[in-house]
Amino acid sequence: QQQQQQRRLQGPRQEAAEYYRDHRVPQRMEEALNALFPQRPADLYGELANYFSKFSKAPVICKLVGRKVLDGVGQPTLEVEIYCTVKNYEKRICSTVMSSHSQIPENALPEKTEADEKERSDSVNTAVEWVNESLNMMLRDLKPTDQCTVDKMLGEYFTKKVEEKKGIQKQEEEEAEATLALTSCNPSATALPGKKKAANPGKKVAAAERTIPPAEPVESVLCGSLAIGGTSLAIAKAGATVSRIPLYLHIALLKCNQDSPKEITLPLPMVTLLNCEKISPSKLKLVKEVMLIPPVQLSLKQGIERVLDIQKEMMRLLEPPGKAPSPQLADSKKGRAHNTRKKAPPQALKRISHLGCLITGCDNLEQPLLLMQTACNNVGLELGTDMHLAINCAAHELMDYVKGKYEILTGTFKRPDEMVDMYVELINKFPFIIALIDPLRKEDRQQWNHICCALGSKCYLIAEDAATYISKLKIDQNINIPTCSGVVLKYINQTRVSDLIELTGLLDGQRHITILGSPDGESSDDSLVDLAVGLGARFIKLGGLSRGERVTKYNRLLAIEEELAKNRTLREANLEFIAFAEESQPEKQLSDVLPPPKQDSLPPQLSQPALQVRSLPAQLPESSTLT
Repeated sequence: QQQQQQRRLQGPRQEAAEYYRDHRVPQRMEEALNALFPQRPADLYGELANYFSKFSKAPVICKLVGRKVLDGVGQPTLEVEIYCTVKNYEKRICSTVMSSHSQIPENALPEKTEADEKERSDSVNTAVEWVNESLNMMLRDLKPTDQCTVDKMLGEYFTKKVEEKKGIQKQEEEEAEATLALTSCNPSATALPGKKKAANPGKKVAAAERTIPPAEPVESVLCGSLAIGGTSLAIAKAGATVSRIPLYLHIALLKCNQDSPKEITLPLPMVTLLNCEKISPSKLKLVKEVMLIPPVQLSLKQGIERVLDIQKEMMRLLEPPGKAPSPQLADSKKGRAHNTRKKAPPQALKRISHLGCLITGCDNLEQPLLLMQTACNNVGLELGTDMHLAINCAAHELMDYVKGKYEILTGTFKRPDEMVDMYVELINKFPFIIALIDPLRKEDRQQWNHICCALGSKCYLIAEDAATYISKLKIDQNINIPTCSGVVLKYINQTRVSDLIELTGLLDGQRHITILGSPDGESSDDSLVDLAVGLGARFIKLGGLSRGERVTKYNRLLAIEEELAKNRTLREANLEFIAFAEESQPEKQLSDVLPPPKQDSLPPQLSQPALQVRSLPAQLPESSTLT
């Protein structure tokens, strides 16, 4: 009986021996034992596991999980989790939370805001469905390190969904036309003239509107598009995790065709300190954000500490009147008299914006600048030398299409040409302002050309609203983007990591600077910082140094600086302005001037011939002083 059992086992033993020999197990076991014996590791089996893990199969995606979560302002958004098969076991690798972004301005009607919130919620629900069903099946068994393949499949899936949507819309339009044809005997004959009559009283309005380019239609966002951006970024994080490298280095390798960069430059932070309210009783509407940019000579850590000092002093200056100076003291005597009669409530000066900064109200354009200058002077810093300023004008929110003018102050309007003159005067008076974001609407391309020629060698003229939809910038050959120094890119909706890599490569080739911007509805996910570092962005716009979802990103930036300094791969940043030629054509599109992406440089900023930032005098005007 024992002999029969041995004969039965002989076959499986031979098969096992052949199986292990085919996989070189005996040979590698001997190599491992010989290699580890001289070391005599404290954890022998742990070291053996490490040794044999080199021969295991690469992880592959086994599951995607989509989930509806809340972002930093309580709006619904999408979380994507990536699970991979690692050494025969299902393992959760990482997750990413998309940031929400809304095109609704601050002063929008409640009905419009509610409609936007509902649309947002529906989009997140659809995105969760896409991730858990279609994308989960589609990406299974792919390597998370194969970003290009994943992004190509995501792009094809999104294109299919867009075509499906167009088909549904076309069918609905045909049904509506058919219904209208059946009921168009008498009602339509009277309805159409009625519309024309309603337009007759507005002849002056139409004349005013013709003086400026009309606003471009708002880009429609496909319901569920968050799934594309969320999945692409989650795959990038998973690829970095399984490769055991930081996400920023993984992104840099993707941009450089797997050539590891010898040095990496950190983006300079644009730290928002003041958010100027555009509602009564404040008169100033033009300035949305006042931001601080530390000088390049400082480390990021030193720059953040300096910003915090200014922030503390700013909070002291914004204390209720009686204790400390208030921003109204920067006005003329007439302004002071007016403000004593109409005192702003102290609580309005102590609130924290969703951008993570102080909220205040001002009555003229100089007020917030003089306030910032005073705060810096009080802590022993000089604007233009020890700190620079940037202003987010958000001018696209100020256009009165009836008058064809921008309402910069309550009741004060300026034509686009007058706006250019105003900015030239402002920069000449306050030369420590080194960046203006959205000083004009994207449609006013002629004025963008004028302002770039006038101020391009003194400060950056940045387009943010014009670059909201990255996929539009990359695909469409007739992009209405103005002449500018650079653009603010935001990772939202159907944006893929490959889109950012391609677009920043194009921007790098034409002396356009790249700013990675944080959307309004931020999440606690800090991947944006790694994206900015890996892509070689010149600046990063994260909001203020308050609110957890904002501070998390600054902490990540500090950690990357420390890591790069430790590895001696940190390159010092520099500021260079672009001198625009007077004959540059305002009609030229971004796609017309950008060459094919260069794959062999990260980041290429230092090769750009331009003007260096000099130490600029920062003196208060004699007519108005803050103490």
